[in-house]
Amino acid sequence: MGSLFEELEAREAAARVRVEELEAELAELSGKLELAREALERLRIARETVAEVLAEMTPEGSAVAVGVGQPTAGERVASAYAGAERQVIGVLTVPNWQPGMAPEVLRR
Repeated sequence: MGSLFEELEAREAAARVRVEELEAELAELSGKLELAREALERLRIARETVAEVLAEMTPEGSAVAVGVGQPTAGERVASAYAGAERQVIGVLTVPNWQPGMAPEVLRR
């Protein structure tokens, strides 16, 4: 059996190794966290940009509501692109899916 000081030194060395391993894990996780934060920020910016573009494209300046205020076929509509005019060829609205919904709800 070794001395008490040898046992304490062995435990200290093991604890030092464990601390170094955890510090390496922490550094790796910190890098992954930073990458995840950057991806989250890019997605937030993309969502906000799409919302702005859609708001600019609608005549009211707000998001498009499905089936409400939609132009009818053949109607001419002002475009947000350099004063161009576009013609609506046809509009088909599809209801949002809900549990139990049968395929018959889709128009043919």
